Amino acid sequence: MSTLSGQFHEDRVADLVNLLDLERLDRDLYRGPVKPGASGRIFGGQVVAQAFMAAERSIGDGDKIAHSLHAYFLRPGDETLPVILRVERDFDGGSFASRRVIAIQNGAPLLSLTASFQRLEEGLSHSAAMPAAPPPDSLPTLGDLADHYGADWPETVQRYLRHPSAFEMRPVGAPSFLQRDKAEPQAMIWFRLRAPIPEDAALRRAILAYVSDYALLSSALIPHGISMFRTSMQTASLDHAVWFHDDAPLDQWLLYVTRSDWAGRGRGHATGTIYSQDGRMIARTAQEGLMRLRPDRPAGGTIPHTP
Repeated sequence: MSTLSGQFHEDRVADLVNLLDLERLDRDLYRGPVKPGASGRIFGGQVVAQAFMAAERSIGDGDKIAHSLHAYFLRPGDETLPVILRVERDFDGGSFASRRVIAIQNGAPLLSLTASFQRLEEGLSHSAAMPAAPPPDSLPTLGDLADHYGADWPETVQRYLRHPSAFEMRPVGAPSFLQRDKAEPQAMIWFRLRAPIPEDAALRRAILAYVSDYALLSSALIPHGISMFRTSMQTASLDHAVWFHDDAPLDQWLLYVTRSDWAGRGRGHATGTIYSQDGRMIARTAQEGLMRLRPDRPAGGTIPHTP
C-alpha cells in the first residue's frame, strides 16, 4: 500500500471516529457531527450509531455494557445537517440499565432507539458454528468488482463500489445488491476497518452498529433475482436491531452472514450474524424494510449507502 493510499484510508477511519464523537449540549442532550462531504439522505447506520453513542454516554464508566439495541426509523434524514440526540434514563438496576434515545432534525424525530446494558456475569454458553467461507485474502475487493462489472452494469454501480469507505470489504460471490439470478437468500461478506482506532469498547460497539446496516436488507432481493440498480424500487429501513455477544476486533477480518426468510406486503425481513475470523459469534442483527416495486420511477433511483 502506498503512503498516499494509506493516509487516505486512515483519514476515512478518522472521519468515522469523529462522526461518533458527540458534542454534549446538556445532561443527556447531544449533537452528532456531520459527515465530511455529506450530501443527500443520511445513512441509517449513522443515525443508529450516533443514538447508541448517546445512550452509552449516559451509562458512563460503570460496570454495565450494552448487550442489545432496537431502533425504529421514523423519517428520512438530511446528511448535511447535525443530528440532535435526547436520552431518557428509563431504568437503572443492579444488573441491567435501559436507555431511550430520540434522534431529531429540524424539530422532528428521525429515529427512536432503545438500548439495554448488563453487568458482566458468567453463565451457560453456546453458539452456532460459523459457516464455511473462503478466506478474505482470496476474494476480490469492491474495487476489483467495479472493474469486473463495469461493462455490464450502470455507471452508478461503479460509483457505489468505488465510494471511499472506512471499511475494506470482500464479498463471497456476487454481492447481494448485485445478484441477477434467483438464488438461496443468503449472502456473506468479510469486512474490517482500514486503520486502527482507539481501544474504546463503547466506540467499537457503535461502529459495529454503524456497519451492521450495510447490505442487510438486500439479501431479501436475492430469491427474486432483482437488483435495485436495475429495477425501479423504493427501499428504506423501517427498524433495526443488534445483539452484542462479544467484543468486536474491528481491525481484523469479520464475516457478516445475512439471510432473508420472508418478504411480502411491500416489506422484506433479514437477519445477520457477525463472526470473528477465528469463529466466535460477535453479534446478531435483524432488520425489516420497505421493498416496493415502483415502475413509475427510473431504475436505480434508490441507491444503497456505503458505510
